[in-house]
Amino acid sequence: MSPTVSKTTPTERMYQLLVRPLVTEKTTKIAESGNWLTFEVLPDATKPEIKEALQRLYGVEVLKVNTLTQKGKQRTRALGARSDVKKALVKLKDGQSVDLSAGAK
Repeated sequence: MSPTVSKTTPTERMYQLLVRPLVTEKTTKIAESGNWLTFEVLPDATKPEIKEALQRLYGVEVLKVNTLTQKGKQRTRALGARSDVKKALVKLKDGQSVDLSAGAK
């Protein structure tokens, strides 16, 4: 790491790592029951990278990161298939939240 980059400055990889937040009925229900957020992430993203990116970009404390890869479905009538999607479920410390409509710092 170069001396000009501090430990709190987000890198370009961190901005690319979190593709988009997933806001559905199911993820909203999970977020209300606990302090969980759901993001679509890059397929090669690791749990430590996701944790560090959220902490630097949004300034929150992450307790746990769970990941899953949702396999793409084959289309029956049209040629081709949907692509695979990697999702990250992130547990935040109690009392902390992220305003997903505002974006990263």
